[in-house]
Amino acid sequence: GLFVTDYFTRTPRKLSPFRSFASIELFHFHIPEDTVIAVWNLITFKEQGGTFGDQCPDRSITVYFRSGAPSVINPLHTHFPRDTAVPGSFALTLTWTLPNRTTGVFNVTSPLPGDWFLAAHLPKDEGKISVKGLYEECQYLFQPQLIVQRLVNIAVLYPGYVTEQSMAPHNRSCLYKVFVPSYTSRVLVKVLQCQGAEGCPLWLRVRAKAPPLHNSTVLDCREHDPCQLALDLPFWQHWYYVLVEKHPGVPGTISFQVTVQLIDCSQPSLARPPFLPSSASMNMPHSFGSAGGMALGDSPPPTSPNGTEHPVPITSPASERCWPIRPTLRNELDTFSVHFYIFFGPNVSVPPDRPAVFVINLLPVLDSGGVLNLELRLNVSSLCGENVTVFGCLNHEVPLTSSDNTSVTCETESLAGFLLSVNATASLSRLRIPYPQTGSWYLSLRSLCATEHGFEPCTNVTAEVYLRTYLSPCINDCGIYGQCKLLRTNNYLYAACECKAGWNGWGCTDNSEAFSYGFQLLSTLLLCLSNVMFVPPVAIAVRSHYLLEAAVYIFTMFFSTFYHACDQPGIVVFCIMDYDVLQFCDFLGSLMSVWVTVIAMARLQPVVKQASVLYLLGAMLLSMALQMDRHGLWNLLGPSLFALGIMAVAWTARTIQRRHCYPPTWKRWAFYLCPGALIAAAAVLLYAFVETEENYFYIHSIWHLLIAGSVGFLLPPRAKPSRRLGPLPRRKGCGYQLCVNEQEELGLVDPAVASINSICTS
Repeated sequence: GLFVTDYFTRTPRKLSPFRSFASIELFHFHIPEDTVIAVWNLITFKEQGGTFGDQCPDRSITVYFRSGAPSVINPLHTHFPRDTAVPGSFALTLTWTLPNRTTGVFNVTSPLPGDWFLAAHLPKDEGKISVKGLYEECQYLFQPQLIVQRLVNIAVLYPGYVTEQSMAPHNRSCLYKVFVPSYTSRVLVKVLQCQGAEGCPLWLRVRAKAPPLHNSTVLDCREHDPCQLALDLPFWQHWYYVLVEKHPGVPGTISFQVTVQLIDCSQPSLARPPFLPSSASMNMPHSFGSAGGMALGDSPPPTSPNGTEHPVPITSPASERCWPIRPTLRNELDTFSVHFYIFFGPNVSVPPDRPAVFVINLLPVLDSGGVLNLELRLNVSSLCGENVTVFGCLNHEVPLTSSDNTSVTCETESLAGFLLSVNATASLSRLRIPYPQTGSWYLSLRSLCATEHGFEPCTNVTAEVYLRTYLSPCINDCGIYGQCKLLRTNNYLYAACECKAGWNGWGCTDNSEAFSYGFQLLSTLLLCLSNVMFVPPVAIAVRSHYLLEAAVYIFTMFFSTFYHACDQPGIVVFCIMDYDVLQFCDFLGSLMSVWVTVIAMARLQPVVKQASVLYLLGAMLLSMALQMDRHGLWNLLGPSLFALGIMAVAWTARTIQRRHCYPPTWKRWAFYLCPGALIAAAAVLLYAFVETEENYFYIHSIWHLLIAGSVGFLLPPRAKPSRRLGPLPRRKGCGYQLCVNEQEELGLVDPAVASINSICTS
């Protein structure tokens, strides 16, 4: 055949350590139909400070692959919520082959067409809290590239028609495809009139959606006469691929005929005719995949490049039948919030002689990022005292309606499903499927009666069940210890839980490492009450007549207390304002405390007449810096260095002017400045290098204590009155003092008539 190669790539993204599914990087690809091989080239490289990170440690990278929907991963081996089905996925771990770069390759032969999703993450780290900008962080960038090779002009088989084929000696196989419409219960593929040097040295392989693999359904035509392969319960509205493969080492040309028969289960005892008009239910795509394909409503061509086609007689067993399928009404409330309503529901009657089948349609791409929820509740009063069990089978793309009434399984050799059951003892059953595959999901409900010999069909008992089906963003909205986040990667939306207070799991229901209520209360009290250490600096500032500084310390103490009361991860939370407002005020108060303390230590009042200008300027600049980036290193370091520079200039000027070190006394250095500077340095070191997520509550409380204590040491004493001689007071003695008439000053009397006795003697 003719092969066409397509290339796809994605932008490199920075990977993060795994905490929850919200911390992974998701990549979305689309594989076209008729693809025979897909090769993912996985490129990973390190960066540090804009250059290659040769000094960065090697950290393994895990990549997950899944078709149809994102992977449901669990690298931390946490517990899933009850009644949750976990779909499988491929996983690959990349190791480093070069100091700053590595490449991995993942090949998929005959991949399923449609959407494919890749998820990548780093291993979980120790949770260290690092100050942004303190050092160059190692970044691990991941870029997947996809190369697909697909066949074009694959020959199409039309049901009921024979296709003749001759396989030359240099050819190994012939590939065909046939479209299977809805309400098809069986696909029968036959190889006829096989003529070769050694009988019929052919293998017949059939697979749905993609070309067959070595482990696909296979039949050796040497051992079976006639050579025919039957597939029960095929996937509806999909292509089936037929591969006729020659045995190795067989010489000469082999000629044979291929035909496909589709059994229509909507009409018992009838098979699908060789051709259906456009109004029939075949719903075949317009692109058949071959140059001579027919359009809807056209009759198949009488000839084909492979030979003559002619109809063959079709027979169908009378037992092949399917039941009517009831549709559901889709009601979209919000993103990933969709309810599926049943007509004349939600109560459903399940008769004893036939199953009740419902279809749930999930839209491609749009619905695969949520959780499909199914709830089945039995009305016990409708059983009339019988021991009835209602079984439900949820299958993807084809309903499972077995003719064996005693079977309670939802799986076959080529079909897997989910089983639900309700009875008088357990009248409620739930099923949750995170990140479901899109398309049609079929729910088949059957009622069976339990006896000593197992389950048997019931007689004259119609069970009534309440059926509820809906799509939600997360499982139970992640509970009280989690937050459901709506995430986006390019144009694809998906939802995931982000847990807190030590809770883990897909729905934040795993409490194996959860914080107890006492621990949460203790951490909240430590972080809040440690701010009381600002009371002594406030008292010292008021006593030393530093009223502005005292006001700033009170502001910092108040907002730091209530910010940490609102910032707790558990249920011990108290917010008096919006979280963002509290955080801004806490950060602003902390930086302003450093600023006003250092400016006060500089004693600028005798030098600069309007020292209050610096306080106002600092407040405005700090507010601007915090609005740009609250967690940046230079937000704390920049104002501190600037204030220290002003203080150093002021102290140097005094030292030169007085020709003596300033501050002049050694006691001030030994008992105040040096201890205060050491305490402040210890606080900064703890904050920058020791603080982690696990020790945050007590390390940050110690930070509060040390910072407040350093302020009490560093704040200068009250300024002494100046000893400079001012203007000499006026000497009091014998003389006269003219007293100006108050009324004359106010302009109430005529100055000419003013009395001259307003003269005071001293």
